[in-house]
Amino acid sequence: MPWRDLAEPVRMQRVALVAPATALRAMLVEVADAGTVELERPGERARPTTAGHPARLAREPADPAALEAAGRSDLLAGEHELTTYARAAVLRGEVAALAGWTPATELPGLGSRLAPVGGAVVPLAPPRGIDPPTLLRDGGTARRSFTPLVETYGTVPYADVDPTVVAAGAYMLMFGMMFGDAGHGLLLVLAGLLIRAGRPAALARLRRVWPFVVGAGLFAVGFGVLYGEFFGPTGVLPVLWVSPLDEPLTLLAVALGVGAVLLAVAQGIGTVNRWREGGWAFALSSASGVAGAALLAGLGVVVLGAVGEQGRLVGVGVVVMVAGVVLAFLGFLAASGGGGAGVTQAAVEVFDAVLRLGTNLVSFARLAAFGLTHAALGMVVWDGTTTLAGAGTLGVVGAVVLFVVGNAVTFTLEALVAGVQALRLEYYELFSRIFTGEGRAFRPWHVPLDGVEPGGDTPPVPRSSP
Repeated sequence: MPWRDLAEPVRMQRVALVAPATALRAMLVEVADAGTVELERPGERARPTTAGHPARLAREPADPAALEAAGRSDLLAGEHELTTYARAAVLRGEVAALAGWTPATELPGLGSRLAPVGGAVVPLAPPRGIDPPTLLRDGGTARRSFTPLVETYGTVPYADVDPTVVAAGAYMLMFGMMFGDAGHGLLLVLAGLLIRAGRPAALARLRRVWPFVVGAGLFAVGFGVLYGEFFGPTGVLPVLWVSPLDEPLTLLAVALGVGAVLLAVAQGIGTVNRWREGGWAFALSSASGVAGAALLAGLGVVVLGAVGEQGRLVGVGVVVMVAGVVLAFLGFLAASGGGGAGVTQAAVEVFDAVLRLGTNLVSFARLAAFGLTHAALGMVVWDGTTTLAGAGTLGVVGAVVLFVVGNAVTFTLEALVAGVQALRLEYYELFSRIFTGEGRAFRPWHVPLDGVEPGGDTPPVPRSSP
């Protein structure tokens, strides 16, 4: 799949489903069974299922009273949904039509399916001011594992870039930095593989997310190797980069640098989204577009100039930041409608945008803070273990118990904390720049046809009287 396709939702097509009025039911049966069309929702949308009974449809009309007597609540539910949509159809003489959305790639197959019953699919231009529903691309097992990270925050607007892959990478990077222990990371990888295998059975319902769990574990292993941590500072691994407790300021500086890079990536995606949503004028003047990017870039140049004692570089950074402030002010002023009140509102919003940029960057210090906490807990457990190990036989037994229980507590506590903190950084610091609104998820109407296996005990479908 081309990289551009991975960054965009599935292309949707507005369609009209047309058939002779006498063939409307047959067409709707095929549409329901295909499950690829989101029809116009007439009032309150029919429920796709009833309690304990998935809705199903029979090809031929059925008598509701007979269905109820036969206990076929599934067919009753399906027939209710079909009737609801049939009543919403537009009738012109002997022709009935319904409007809806479907993925563009489904058009040929849908047309071929409807032709035998007298139906047809007619592509339509999308109505002005109405965005198509969003359907994120499948992209395989790994991508499906990452999708809930974005969907939990909200539905990606149809015009926006799909940030699923980038968001997943950022989350695993931040989690690994805070949960940096090779031993604990390997346990997380093992947990992911057990989820994939569905063992124990209680984990089977989590199978969808196993690549995400394994990925987070591998990042934790990577940072554990860099920190020299393997179930704490046991000495099993040498320190390849930095020991968190020995060089906390270095870890803090790197955490802020990682945060700056992630903010820049989010700002870049946000700029593309603003352009796709409202054109270059909107992208230039938006705080989550070019204006915000200028603020972030100018701040970075100022910091580099100050660290390197380069006054000219500091001046360049200030100019870039001022340009960002001016662009953001113009954008806020245009949104406020102008006038004295609009100027005041724009000034306040610019101040808030600048302040929020600083607080967002400082928030990434928690990558170092929780990495230090994890290392400190590991050191406490290991120091206690080595102390008990030198106190005779009972001491050795106590050391083993302390090492196992201490690492279990540390693993559980830190996995929870790192997971929540990485999610917080993802949503508040990054997604707030990528998204300014929410889309509408594509929800196709799908009711499968009723099928009875030979020898099955499913009651026959009572037919309507001729």
